[in-house]
Amino acid sequence: MFLSIFDIFKIGVGPSSSHTMGPMLASARFLDALRQRILRAGNTIALLRIEAVLHGSLAFTGRGHATDRAVILGLLGFRPDTLDPDAAVRRETELREKGRIDVAGLPPIAFDTEAGVVFDYGPPLPGHANGLIFRAFDATGDLYLSETYYSVGGGFVLTADELSGGDIKAVDASVLRPYPFGSAAEMLAMGAAARRSIAAMKRANETVSRSDAELDAGLDRIWAVMDTCIDRGLLRDGTLPGGLNVRRRARHIHQALLSERGSNRVQPHVANDWLSVYAMAINEENAGGGQVVTAPTNGAAGVVPAVMRYYRDHCIGANQAGIRDFLLVAAAIGGLIKTNASISGAEVGCQGEVGSAAAMAAAGFCAALGGTNAQVENAAEIALEHHLGLTCDPIRGLVQVPCIERNGLGAIKAVAAASLALRGDGSHIMPLDNCIEAMKQTGRDMSVRYKETSTGGLAVNLPEC
Repeated sequence: MFLSIFDIFKIGVGPSSSHTMGPMLASARFLDALRQRILRAGNTIALLRIEAVLHGSLAFTGRGHATDRAVILGLLGFRPDTLDPDAAVRRETELREKGRIDVAGLPPIAFDTEAGVVFDYGPPLPGHANGLIFRAFDATGDLYLSETYYSVGGGFVLTADELSGGDIKAVDASVLRPYPFGSAAEMLAMGAAARRSIAAMKRANETVSRSDAELDAGLDRIWAVMDTCIDRGLLRDGTLPGGLNVRRRARHIHQALLSERGSNRVQPHVANDWLSVYAMAINEENAGGGQVVTAPTNGAAGVVPAVMRYYRDHCIGANQAGIRDFLLVAAAIGGLIKTNASISGAEVGCQGEVGSAAAMAAAGFCAALGGTNAQVENAAEIALEHHLGLTCDPIRGLVQVPCIERNGLGAIKAVAAASLALRGDGSHIMPLDNCIEAMKQTGRDMSVRYKETSTGGLAVNLPEC
């Protein structure tokens, strides 16, 4: 299975790739399915009514993740990568007043913003913890079309049939890639045989479908959105939405760090503070519903950009080529984890989100600093290994506590992992493939209370005051 870098790194909106972006995209897919059904029927239907039912983690933490709003925005024709916040508010207001959705290629659709999205707190659907069912009814109340979707993490959305067939629908599988590695072992073997770096192999795979110039332009756009998101987060104050009254801290910490530069008050461990503040800036933006890049998810969106910003602004010899290689290698590792385990907190806990992000960041950072393929694989394994068992237990279902700080710690671990790997020759006991499998098994055995349902862990241990 080949996953493009543009499937791992997708531009979208917060606070969650699986609970916000995914349901928005599922809504769009259901509208497309409706258009096809009506076209086949000869455009005979005059009026529809739609409802969406959220199951599993989408129901338990959907309100905190704005899943209901995401469904509504998707039905109104919005997409995560092009969302205009002002236009979205305006269209939502019109929908509440009229109770009707008007989109191209479909008859008027009746929709109740209060009752149209149902939270089902019963057992999850069989395919995945993040399931939702769309139903369309005709003017007489008869079921016209029904489809089940699963939001499997990182903004990937599959129908029930696609999920059962293992179809991620990311890239045309018929297209041959020069380095079709499906495991870290294959990646290392192909690199050794071809005498090519992981970044070079990933680039060769990507340029089957696009030119080098197009690839570089895409990489630069991804980094520009990440970098801009950090800058926005470092400038903003205030309280995050959702009711926890979490105050933004990145701006204050950043100002303190800037004021200490050049003084004798700086401690040797200040690098950790820079990594943390970059990650927190992004995740505060994500929590506020801002534009972020899945890396590989929204909940873990701060780790990779934080380490990239640290590389660019704090490391000797950093350059644009290193930034591009960083992204290519990080995407290669993210693709292996996505294909062979999971990046979904609802499926395997936060080890699949921040743990995967740390592995990606460690690998990319190691490569940017000149690490060998073996050192890169070692860096990814170290970072992932020391996130095994990490639960996903957001308080009130909000991607705020512990998620914002957790990204900062993930970035710190990523840099430490890459540094350890660069101090060695790449040889180590636990292969990355086996660590990925251990993460998958750990997630399978983890109680559902610790997999993005907010029914265990920190989520139920907040003092009442």
